[in-house]
Amino acid sequence: MAAQHPVPVHADMVAQLISSLSTRTLNHFAQEARLDGESLKDASDRYEIDYAWHVLGSDRLRDETLAALETRLQQAASDAQRACVSDILASAAAQQAPELLMSFDNDVPEQLAQWLCASWGGAVAPA
Repeated sequence: MAAQHPVPVHADMVAQLISSLSTRTLNHFAQEARLDGESLKDASDRYEIDYAWHVLGSDRLRDETLAALETRLQQAASDAQRACVSDILASAAAQQAPELLMSFDNDVPEQLAQWLCASWGGAVAPA
């Protein structure tokens, strides 16, 4: 069975995802926390901050992305679609600098689901 995500589409999707990420270094995040009058720990807990490579490679983000995809498709994702989501997130995770941070509270699941539906040319339900 042929993959439903040709390599150029996969590479383009990873590049698009990476360019849309909101990441910060620890120093930048600490400066923002200080400006907000909170400790680094409080800010990290409130925003659920972790390393970008960890967030992108997490089961949580993969599952949220699959749920967003299935909502748009109005059906369960196929094994090939599940593999595509996992591959894109893993590729994006692998390209993150070790020191970059990002929040679990982001719009990656919705954006990636939208882009995938558009690239597959399927009917997309409103998000």
